[in-house]
Amino acid sequence: MIFKNAFMDWISEPPGSMVFVLSLALATGLISSLLTRWLVDAEEIERKQKQIKAHEEEKEKIIDMAETDPERYRKNRKRWERKDMMLKKTQQSMALQRLKPTCVTFVPMIIIFTLVRMIFTNNPVALSPMNANDVPLIGPLIRAGALWINFTAWYFLCSLGISTLFQRFFKLQTQASGGIGKAFGGTKGKGLEFPDV
Repeated sequence: MIFKNAFMDWISEPPGSMVFVLSLALATGLISSLLTRWLVDAEEIERKQKQIKAHEEEKEKIIDMAETDPERYRKNRKRWERKDMMLKKTQQSMALQRLKPTCVTFVPMIIIFTLVRMIFTNNPVALSPMNANDVPLIGPLIRAGALWINFTAWYFLCSLGISTLFQRFFKLQTQASGGIGKAFGGTKGKGLEFPDV
């Protein structure tokens, strides 16, 4: 009982609260990554992503054919569109496969997150890594003191960094998935439309 009270006192304010939330983010990130590794066939997804990327790159080549060889362009376009229908089904199955770990962890994580959130309420948990005083143009105008953040903000920051590290460590982030390029529309071919010839 004394240990329980000492522990609750320690995590109720920084630096204990900061370390506790970081540990919680580490544990949930590790469990999530292990479940993903176990439930999702990463090699199969990477192979399919490479196939989809090659398919999008082929679209660019077909569009370039439109003016030089219209007959060949029409044949290749029809073939590409048939293959595109099949690959859209593949993308849907990949999305469902990636959702498997989320389906397993969603309800337990909501329960844990709610319970821990009740402990911290809106109290400060960690000192923000950024401060208005550090910004050359804004700092002198605001004159803000130390910026403390609550449980939700600190957990989000920890979780973001930790999940990226675990994804790389467990090789869950595939080469074909791309980074920012994928987030902003993927390959150039994806945004291009077939001209009518």
